[in-house]
Amino acid sequence: MAAKVKKLEKSDNIFEKILSGGFLSAGEGLFLYENVPTSELMAVADALRQKINPGNRVGWIIDRNVNITNICVSGCLFCNFYRGEKSPEAYVTSMEEYEQKIEETLARGGDQLLLQGGLHPRLGLDFYAGLFSRLKQRYPQLKLHALGPPEIAHIAELEGKSYSYVLKALTEAGLDSLPGAGAEILSDRVRNIVSKRKCSAKVWLDVMREAHKMGLITSATMMFGHIETKAERIEHLIKLREVQSEKPAGAVGFISFTPWPFQDEDTALRRKLGVRNETTADDYIRLVAVSRIMLPNIRHIQASWLTTGKDVAQLCLHGGADDFGSIMIEENVVSVAGASYVFDEEGIQRAIRDAGFTPYRRNQRYEAVG
Repeated sequence: MAAKVKKLEKSDNIFEKILSGGFLSAGEGLFLYENVPTSELMAVADALRQKINPGNRVGWIIDRNVNITNICVSGCLFCNFYRGEKSPEAYVTSMEEYEQKIEETLARGGDQLLLQGGLHPRLGLDFYAGLFSRLKQRYPQLKLHALGPPEIAHIAELEGKSYSYVLKALTEAGLDSLPGAGAEILSDRVRNIVSKRKCSAKVWLDVMREAHKMGLITSATMMFGHIETKAERIEHLIKLREVQSEKPAGAVGFISFTPWPFQDEDTALRRKLGVRNETTADDYIRLVAVSRIMLPNIRHIQASWLTTGKDVAQLCLHGGADDFGSIMIEENVVSVAGASYVFDEEGIQRAIRDAGFTPYRRNQRYEAVG
């Protein structure tokens, strides 16, 4: 009984710190994560969400995920999407294909492409800058939410240039914002097992630091539920929070954070190491709540309906999340590892309303549109 009382007292003190705007330590965050009931975590996360984003609105967006190429030298154990350069299934998307996909997106009211791909061994800065320039010349209204820190680091290595040089050239060519792709878990112990040929945690964070110095809006992510510990998840959140704290005054930095569970279907991580996705609905809801609590300086938390389904994502809106993300006109990476949920424009709005919230369509800056 005495131990239980001490835990309750510690929880109350931590909750006070949270709601007064304080940053929790790794120990405090882990204590909450491991000891506090889900309902209490959700209630505190929801109270903090209301302080950061008051009201009843939940955002959503229309965009399209187009993969530049599936050729990749990274060989991540959780990825079924990549191919070798000599594979008969290898491709680099053509301009004609971009035009078709963009026209379809514009016809549905979207104006953004999430452009990502593999770490191609021979596509350098001229290729990406040329691609962005051509897309912007053809569709000046199009927003390019493109690449990610591993791709920026890879291009910089190929060119022998700094991250800031590459980011500046891509921004001048038309890059509007930088996704948080390739974060997985920001622990080199984990990365050395699941994605050892991808950039280190420090490099990922350093690319984002440079992007923030330039005023680029970025997002942050976490792929969890594989070989990482709960302590490593908390450290991941703290590293994001620290980089966000370093951003220049007036810069947005990380505008949002999205966690999603590892999708294990037919992955090398499952085949070779026996790692399965055992994340439950409760696990996901708890992580979303803890993310809101640990990241008070990142304004928006997105629930990943694509990997968890509608019902779980709806519950997350009562536990810290304030965004439902994109209808995802096209998605090719997590879907080939088992994610299979689908929404259209009406469905995503209905799901938000059914959860008790008011949907608003937004852009990448979280400004209401339409």
